Amino acid sequence: MFRQPKPTIAFRCAPEDLGVIAEPVPAKTVMPDWFKRLPPVDERHRSTRDTGLTIKRCMPFIDAMACGYVLPLAATVRLEIRDDGRTVDAGWDFDKPMVSPHGTHQVEGHPREPRPPCKFHNHWTITTPPGWSCLFVPMLNRPSPVFEVVAGVVETDTYRAPINFPFFAMAKDGLYTLERGTPLVQVIPFRRETTALDCDVGAESPEEAQTRTRIFRNTIAAEGWYRRFARQG
Repeated sequence: MFRQPKPTIAFRCAPEDLGVIAEPVPAKTVMPDWFKRLPPVDERHRSTRDTGLTIKRCMPFIDAMACGYVLPLAATVRLEIRDDGRTVDAGWDFDKPMVSPHGTHQVEGHPREPRPPCKFHNHWTITTPPGWSCLFVPMLNRPSPVFEVVAGVVETDTYRAPINFPFFAMAKDGLYTLERGTPLVQVIPFRRETTALDCDVGAESPEEAQTRTRIFRNTIAAEGWYRRFARQG
């Protein structure tokens, strides 16, 4: 009996860049330091009214952070922000482009105005199996204080070329160094469906209400129940 090959996402760079630019990694392998230091239970706040549990016991929060892959900044970049965010200049010592400007007319009326749109250059081509796309989002639950990447979806099964990432510089005026390997975007592959899910809106049935109540009560009564329930489907 033959097994179907496991769907694979491939990251490819130019031969001269391999071993030079920072490489993509599974998101679960690069949890931020503040999260690693956080205890599962903060005893200072533990009482009869408060369990003292921290978000380290919140599986939806953790699963979002661990979802997909992290595409890092290929090489170190310096961003200089001036004029109350209206001017952004970038510099780097790498021999390939790392940042370029976007025309402000492209985002006229955007809530981030007057901050100008910029673009991080990515030197990895991402390929997914037929029928799979990638959702590119800012790092989930760990935003950068310096920049905010704009989210997007790309059909990476057919678009086989490097994808660059628009962003807004969000920090106060100053000079900021973004080191090689700084998490840039979270890459979440997903299977496209030819037919979208139908939307059914209405009041819950008695059976649905019972299920909701049971799941909610188990979640608050038994530590770790959500993880077991979710994994069992």
